[in-house]
Amino acid sequence: MLRKLYDFTMRLAAAPRAKTFLAAVSFVESSLFPIPPDVMLIPMVLANRAAAWRLAFICSLFSVLGGVLGYFIGLYFYELVGDAIIGFYGYEQKFLSFSDSYEEWGGWIVAFFGLTPFPYKVITIASGAVKLNLAVFMVASVLSRSARFFLVAWLLKKFGEPIREFIEKYLGILTILFFVLLFGGFIVLKYVF
Repeated sequence: MLRKLYDFTMRLAAAPRAKTFLAAVSFVESSLFPIPPDVMLIPMVLANRAAAWRLAFICSLFSVLGGVLGYFIGLYFYELVGDAIIGFYGYEQKFLSFSDSYEEWGGWIVAFFGLTPFPYKVITIASGAVKLNLAVFMVASVLSRSARFFLVAWLLKKFGEPIREFIEKYLGILTILFFVLLFGGFIVLKYVF
């Protein structure tokens, strides 16, 4: 089933209204759809390098808007059903502890996972469920999703087809390494200086 969705998404990248489909996939991937917009972004940029920035902008904008939908799904779905499930299993205290940690580190969590291949929808829904500050969520989402899609577009624009395999194989590892170094730098600044 997942392979069929992937193939369908790839076909959308070659469709006459591909930009509209790119916006739609970017939006629904942030809250529901399992296939990331990179699947469309990569072949679309390779087909038209001059449109790289516009395509990255479409991905970024609609991914963040879809993330807001995911946030509200988490916010209202938890209120309707999640609270009863947590209570049924006796995890109220654990959830409160998790919520406190998420409130403190939530911006970093959203920023980190917004850059990686980890399903962004999990983070958007979790952010709403624990009531992460919406402004923090938005800033972290805009920065991380834009960084991810513009980085992919820049690499494809600059290096073309040879970089495609590298991106598909190593982008997750490189973004994790970048984030660890960035986060580590802030920790050093906070506790050493």
